[in-house]
Amino acid sequence: MPDHATATPHPPRRVRTRAVVAALVGAALTATSLTVVALTSTATPAQAAGLSPFDIPGRGATVPFVEHEAEEVAHTGTRIGPDRRYGTLPSEASGREAVTLDAVGEYVEFTLTAPANAVTFRYSLPDNAAGTGRDASIDLRANGTLVRAVPVTSRYGWYYGGYPFNNNPGDTNPHHFYDETRAMFGTTHPAGTKIRLQVSSTAQSPTFTIDLADFELVGAPIAKPAGALDVVTDFGADPTGATDSTAKFQAAVDAGRAQGRAVWVPTGTFTLWDHVVVDGVTLRGAGPWYSVLGGRHPTDRKRAAGIYGKYVPGGGYTGEIRPHEAGGPSRNVTLRDFAIIGDIRERVDDDQVNAIGGAMSNSVVDNVWMQHTKVGAWMDGPMDNFTIRNSRILDQTADGVNFHWGVTNSTVTNTFVRNTGDDALAMWAQSVPNVNNSFTRNTIGVTILANHLVTYGGRDISITDNVTADSVTNGGGIHVANRYPGVTGPTAVSGTITVARNTLIRNGNSDYNWQFGVGAIWFSALNEPIQGASINVTDTDILDSSYAALHWIEGQTSGISLNNVRIDGAGTYALQVQAASQVSFTNVRATGIAQANPIHNCVGSGFQITQGAGNSGWYTPTPYCGPWPQPQWGGGPTSPPPTTPPTTPPPTTPPPTTPPPTTPPPTGGNLAQGRPVTATSANQNYVPANAVDGNAASYWESANNAFPQSLTVDLGAARTVDRVVLKLPGGWERRTQTLSVLGSTDGSSWATLAGSAGRTFDPAGGNSVAITLPAGDRRFVRLTVTGNTGWPAAQLSEFEVYGGGPTTPPPTTPPPAGNLALGRPVAETSHADVYVAANAVDGNPNTYWESTSNAFPQSLTVDLGSARPVSRIVLKLPPASAWQTRTQTVAVLGSTDGSSFGTLKGAAGHTFDPASGNTVTISVPTGERRFVRLTFTGNTGWPAGQLAEFEVHAT
Repeated sequence: MPDHATATPHPPRRVRTRAVVAALVGAALTATSLTVVALTSTATPAQAAGLSPFDIPGRGATVPFVEHEAEEVAHTGTRIGPDRRYGTLPSEASGREAVTLDAVGEYVEFTLTAPANAVTFRYSLPDNAAGTGRDASIDLRANGTLVRAVPVTSRYGWYYGGYPFNNNPGDTNPHHFYDETRAMFGTTHPAGTKIRLQVSSTAQSPTFTIDLADFELVGAPIAKPAGALDVVTDFGADPTGATDSTAKFQAAVDAGRAQGRAVWVPTGTFTLWDHVVVDGVTLRGAGPWYSVLGGRHPTDRKRAAGIYGKYVPGGGYTGEIRPHEAGGPSRNVTLRDFAIIGDIRERVDDDQVNAIGGAMSNSVVDNVWMQHTKVGAWMDGPMDNFTIRNSRILDQTADGVNFHWGVTNSTVTNTFVRNTGDDALAMWAQSVPNVNNSFTRNTIGVTILANHLVTYGGRDISITDNVTADSVTNGGGIHVANRYPGVTGPTAVSGTITVARNTLIRNGNSDYNWQFGVGAIWFSALNEPIQGASINVTDTDILDSSYAALHWIEGQTSGISLNNVRIDGAGTYALQVQAASQVSFTNVRATGIAQANPIHNCVGSGFQITQGAGNSGWYTPTPYCGPWPQPQWGGGPTSPPPTTPPTTPPPTTPPPTTPPPTTPPPTGGNLAQGRPVTATSANQNYVPANAVDGNAASYWESANNAFPQSLTVDLGAARTVDRVVLKLPGGWERRTQTLSVLGSTDGSSWATLAGSAGRTFDPAGGNSVAITLPAGDRRFVRLTVTGNTGWPAAQLSEFEVYGGGPTTPPPTTPPPAGNLALGRPVAETSHADVYVAANAVDGNPNTYWESTSNAFPQSLTVDLGSARPVSRIVLKLPPASAWQTRTQTVAVLGSTDGSSFGTLKGAAGHTFDPASGNTVTISVPTGERRFVRLTFTGNTGWPAGQLAEFEVHAT
């Protein structure tokens, strides 16, 4: 984990010397020179393997590829594994199995399940005797025809000895065996195509071990945005990579900042011998398969390709700061649509050879591929509001991401991480608190050392909706800890730590220093006790753990609550207790525990358990204390576990395929349904409109830990109101919310209709609460929530208002003039992150909807409430200059019933230009429609549908 720290990440205890595996050394030092063509032996048929991180629905990142494991498909090689012992080749393979090819003509053959024009495959070659690696090639074939010979190498793998490791094959502890490479086919192959990786020669490498292949359909290069500065045509950068372009890139981003213009990186491979320092600028490319940055200084090896923000004086970085790197943090930086593929072959923690670094506030990294650097993104604060999203981080010598030293309100989301040499996603609150950061909806594959997800100290941290698989040594899947320098006092674990809706597969491992296992989820209080914090682990699946599922060590912890946790398979124990702690367990179920006694506890009554309802399979009043047993692996599931309603539902609810009718109900019905509603706050996409949409499965949730919170509905006119009904989703557990009800006729003067009181939502009663009110006329009804025993926020799936008829008839349809779609219910086929469909009808052109990337077609459908004359559609994107010219291919459809749609305007390219307000007007044949739909099939500016405002007009 440490980058430029002086402390080692896992201080040696009883350091074990282990012999180099003889088979690996033999393979590394052997080379034969057979060449030529075919092998006639019969292929091993495809077969099932262990659970994949992509088998888990609704959690983890949405990725643009389809993954195939080598051991599951037809091959003529030797299947190796399963084996989880550190230092063995299978231990670092995904699923702990792979296929070794060691003769000319041997192959692994994948059958495409979706069209693809590109592949990334993970493989291992032996090291050479000098420890510098070897180069070779392997044939890529489609239906038997050679596509190309793909270069492969072991130069970026094979580390030895103790932390921070070396490249000496004579030392102990060989590891980091695998690497990844990518290739485009030159054409799109349909589903059913047979893609082979086949050995054509063993002269350069005696063996080729294939772990997996990721197939994807890469789109065309993104076009240059209008008005952007071009690093090639405007500044002379070299797209062939033959010369160093660092100064040209630096001049380009400096000019971009001065002129307020984005900087464009066209298709090409660009060599950078040093950092490019960015501030107040957008740097964007043609896509990570097309615009590639790389390189390293030929003599000053601590200088290499990277995009860095300015360092903060006195902040987390304590090394040399050159004048152009000072004065941070940088602000308002956007990095998107390119790759940084470096040339880092060793680990030197003081060297700043990361893909992204420095300090950046109010900044975004989007769709960036980071590979072969030391760390994908090591961010040295203090800094605030930084996001990494939709990215790939592969083959790092150290961490994937580390939020270090006073990083606040920052996140990594929808990002895929694999083959890191240290913590995959980490937060380290050294000396200055990390606050309100999150790791959400990420998928993390093999992590060689340490943890998949970890917070070292930190306040109000969220780790949610992730999938992790295959930790190898000295760490686990999720770690919450007061460990490492500077994590003490105000920087220690505090506030609310939310660990929710995560799936952990084959996590936890043996620590080669400690010589015992580390749990899949583990807690450490090495520096000081964890106390005063609330650590909530909910709705989590811990599957096929290599050692214990849950683990406490190095100091006392308290405030830990586990609720709705499934443990299915553990190589040793359900609980491994090595430190006094206070923990509550509710609905924690364990099966497949290798040891007959499910708890290892040598601290006795110092470990205090509070049991709620629903626990099974993990508790014993007489825990075991004795020597560590050998783990027994393979007791976990081979198919995804059944889903159960979460106690903390995830932040996305699939939209209905047909929008529900939203015409206001007749007198006596729910007066609030479909009406305009506002809230004091909303958490992610749990927006207030969810509380009046008639769907009890969607819900509003306020910001966390910020009571009081309010929800206000506008009934359109003064109505007789005598009752409200409040609902939560039916599967949620029992909770009491403290709330009051207020009413108003004008929205400014309010009267209390029901005083503040605890209202209990019980699933046995449908999670519904009815509150009787004194009858009277109110146009506005407000709920104010001041407490919730189930979650530190206000939550409501339906806010229903009932009473007599209107004193003044309210409008039930929008007025004949103006935007008929404003504030109306809207449905989507998908959305990315927090860019929900409701943003397109909120009247604010600075908010926007964005669909899932690389998944056309996408649709947006608005319900006008009743059939209305429609003759014109106006579409808008944010007017800011950062939204540069793009053309979206859009069709317009209409319907009177929401099921049968007719085409109003065929699919055509519509150009959004900031010079004309980023607005497009589309005329359609005049006619009555209740539902209007836009279908997006292309976007030259971003591989998704995007819209800030969807306006529908009668004239």
